Amino acid sequence: MIKDFGAGVGLLLRGFSLVFSSPKRVLMGALPAVITAVLMITGWAVLLTNIDSVAGWLTGFADSWSDTWKGFVEVVVGISVVAAVLGLSVLLFTAITLMIGGPFYEYISEEVEDELGGVPDAEQIGWWRGFVVGLRSTILLVATSIAFAIPLFFCGFIPVIGQTVVPVLAVCINGYLLGIELTGIPFTRRGRSFKQRRQILKTRRGLVLGLAVPTYLLCLIPLAALIVIPAAMAGGTVLAHRLLNGDRAPIA
Repeated sequence: MIKDFGAGVGLLLRGFSLVFSSPKRVLMGALPAVITAVLMITGWAVLLTNIDSVAGWLTGFADSWSDTWKGFVEVVVGISVVAAVLGLSVLLFTAITLMIGGPFYEYISEEVEDELGGVPDAEQIGWWRGFVVGLRSTILLVATSIAFAIPLFFCGFIPVIGQTVVPVLAVCINGYLLGIELTGIPFTRRGRSFKQRRQILKTRRGLVLGLAVPTYLLCLIPLAALIVIPAAMAGGTVLAHRLLNGDRAPIA
């Protein structure tokens, strides 16, 4: 697991090398991310502007409590909402970027796989098909993320564990889900279903986490996703290519 995790980090670094070796790839990868960034920044502005109202609505059960306790609960819920949305934002950013920029990322993925030997009888995804596939996987992955987020939210109130173990688990879970997103195009080009993608990636969780967790953390830095996502897509393409071609050895 540890060796695979390190190899996964190497895949992300290789992705940066592959993308930045061509100015055209950098431009193709950045355009969809810029559009998504504008949408996400707008969404965050709306949320933060109305966070008091959102927290008040969610804590309606505390209206009869004292002002001190009611205020405390509202602050805790407000912080939790922001943290939950922040955790989902990276997944949503990637998913929306992939849906908007399907042809752009398919171009990067094709070029990367051509350098690795190509894909015989590869299917052309196209914008509409890529959008539909991306939307479906996004719904499933976000639903899964929320399903994990609910128990983690309550575990966050456990002293010590809630401030140490829970955040690490949250990053690993969301990172792994992000890794599933990053490998979508090469799997779809081979006619593999979302279920098959999950089953194959499950066999090398360490690799997926090594690629996706640093990507997830880097994407928490404002605007860093503009250059991180294209590189992570290239790294995900290399990972998928190796696994789908039956290479089970650790990837250097």
